[in-house]
Amino acid sequence: MKLDLLLRNAEIITMDPARPSARSLGVWQGLVVGLDEDLDGLAAAETLDLGGATVTPGFIDAHCHTTWFGLGLAELDVSKARGLDELYALLRGAMTGDGSDAGHWLMATGLSQQQHDGEFPDIRELDRITGERPLFMRHNSGHMAVVNTAALRLAGAEPPSYSNPDGGAIVRDSAGRPTGLVQETAQALIQQLILPYSISEIEAALDRATRHYASEGITSFTEAGVGGGWIGHSPVELAAYQRAAANGTLHARTQVMPVLDVLHLLGGHDDDGSGAAGLDLGIVSGFGNEYLSLGPAKVFLDGSLMGETAAVSHEYCSHGHKDNTGNTGYFQAEPAMLRERIEAAYAAGWSIAAHAIGDRAVDLAIEILADCDSTYGPRTVPNRIEHASMTRPEQLGRLAAAGIAVTPQASFFHDGGDGMAASLGTERQPWAYRASSFLSAGVTLAGSSDRPVADGNVLRGMQAFVDRKTSSGAVFGNPAERLSPYEALAAYTTGAAAATGMSAMKGSLAPGKLADFTVLSGSPLDAGNISELQVLATAVGGRFTYNTLTALQHSS
Repeated sequence: MKLDLLLRNAEIITMDPARPSARSLGVWQGLVVGLDEDLDGLAAAETLDLGGATVTPGFIDAHCHTTWFGLGLAELDVSKARGLDELYALLRGAMTGDGSDAGHWLMATGLSQQQHDGEFPDIRELDRITGERPLFMRHNSGHMAVVNTAALRLAGAEPPSYSNPDGGAIVRDSAGRPTGLVQETAQALIQQLILPYSISEIEAALDRATRHYASEGITSFTEAGVGGGWIGHSPVELAAYQRAAANGTLHARTQVMPVLDVLHLLGGHDDDGSGAAGLDLGIVSGFGNEYLSLGPAKVFLDGSLMGETAAVSHEYCSHGHKDNTGNTGYFQAEPAMLRERIEAAYAAGWSIAAHAIGDRAVDLAIEILADCDSTYGPRTVPNRIEHASMTRPEQLGRLAAAGIAVTPQASFFHDGGDGMAASLGTERQPWAYRASSFLSAGVTLAGSSDRPVADGNVLRGMQAFVDRKTSSGAVFGNPAERLSPYEALAAYTTGAAAATGMSAMKGSLAPGKLADFTVLSGSPLDAGNISELQVLATAVGGRFTYNTLTALQHSS
């Protein structure tokens, strides 16, 4: 046998307990076929001397929004603005000034009130800048947006008499005038005027986004919601992924979560589950191949901590300009309705990924998923709670017993940690974004970013798990929740593979597994600061999707 690729002179961290390290790795037909002495006597079409660089399993981001991120790369980015004057200046710069852009949407992304002393943009100033050009400016949480009067008028939502949709709000001042802030499901009122994006636009966004992923060592990701709701971009969004995979413009393996909204009642035989809800032809979680597959159905139970709309058991703390008296967040729909819809999907064979941030929402998610598992049996693709941001101590054992994986994002700590700490107060901070205690309880912990809601760089995400530092230098939450460097690397490799139901094929570098790997300038296990390491190369199935290694290191 002649290998396709042979890596030599490398520090290989396999994440395989049976063989934790190696110096050489062989690839044939997209798979790892051996390490070190397994490769003795074998020739290779290409040999790469890595000069002592570190090789790890390819990074897996178990929860991100790739289409959104890719589209945002072509939109106005306001995330670097500090102070509303800078934000307004960016918006003015995006206007032509001659009125030719009237009627064309101004799309902006990356808004965070925490970068503006807790203040949201003033709709009156937005109207002065944009005039009749409709504006949609995404908040970085994804759970709210800021719009101008032109946008509200197009949606018919400007009058004080307009009723809020279930699970959302058009925020108004004391006189009933819109402030420009639209929360949760109310975003869909505006988005329906913009959507759907074409398959070609989405494919181009995926190309941009996954090229960026490759430069950061990411070889696999889970797209956390497509096809409908306020998180989707087209009812035929999956077709864009299929086209991108076929055209070579999808540069990482992809697991796609359809939103629960797109599932519908199926008319199969009574023996196959009366009242089951799914996709036509009976397609369920796990359908696809090792490059593109369907994951769990995604359902939103509550909102966000940054927006103080997540469903918590005790009211948020008042702070700064915000009076949170009586505010315990809210569910996206009545709990009984959420249960009914989730059970219908589970009965059809779907796994469930429940967005639950507040501890009250986590309670609801555990109850429903545990009941589904008991009634219909476990799923090959694990059930998950997305974020699980607020978990009380007694919820840990229940999560483990139900076999529910979690995806808390350490990437929130730096930019959002101080603001979330103010919202939660000292007593509840130890419950926030657990990590170590999840592992101790036996809960599968998956590394993820929620990009573009937060920074998607995996190396910075690992460092955040290790130090939990906020932008002020404080340690977010409980210092005991910090992970070791090895545990942080495991979150983005073996942990994420387990949470996505793909441990048998990836997450570690062992014979028979996919040859997905990342080449780093040093080892994350002993780096002084993991975030300062450089990604030198990324390979999916042994083929480089990103490569800065010099030609002198190659030989044939």
